[in-house]
Amino acid sequence: MAIRQLKRRFSPAPTDKIFTVPNVISMLRIVSIPFITVLVMHHHLFASLVVLAASCASDGVDGYIARRYNQVTKLGQLLDPIADRLLIICSMLALAWVGIVPWWVLVLVALREVVLGIQILCLAQFGYGPLPVHFVGKAATAMLMITVPVFIVSEMGSGRLFNVLHYGGDACAIWGCTLYWIAGFIYIHQGVGLIRQELAARRHGHADGPTGAKESA
Repeated sequence: MAIRQLKRRFSPAPTDKIFTVPNVISMLRIVSIPFITVLVMHHHLFASLVVLAASCASDGVDGYIARRYNQVTKLGQLLDPIADRLLIICSMLALAWVGIVPWWVLVLVALREVVLGIQILCLAQFGYGPLPVHFVGKAATAMLMITVPVFIVSEMGSGRLFNVLHYGGDACAIWGCTLYWIAGFIYIHQGVGLIRQELAARRHGHADGPTGAKESA
């Protein structure tokens, strides 16, 4: 019973629809990421900022539409976090490539995604989808999302104000990476707990043998 409750909690049952308004918006956000990356790498900072602002705004729009009009889908639950993570990683890569962001920021963000990606694959073997987003994870994503435009704006001019913005970007990057990893450890703890319960349930089922089969019948 406990395992079934956990599966309902961590694997909601959205619809199987593909072509919904939120999904189209999420797909467009993913399509915008290469444009943002190229614009930053070629130092077209104002244009990259405009596209980035539109992309970030669409993140809230698709979520609102999905909840308001009951258009939550399995595909949407995958596309939305993928879009956010790709936007952060690709933007950080572009900023690090042109020397605006230190490389350690990109390494920390990418390493965390690799670790959680492995965990998602492990959970999938037990029938679980992505874990529900923790508020610490939301705060970390928001902080890193803020970091990108702050760094971009800080490179659009010179003087004390732009230097202050760059230092502000450094602070946002440090706090964002810290929260990102704190959220990562929370997800790892949740995932390990679920896998342990599944393994314990399977061992218990094998120990029951024919008795368990009789009760199921």
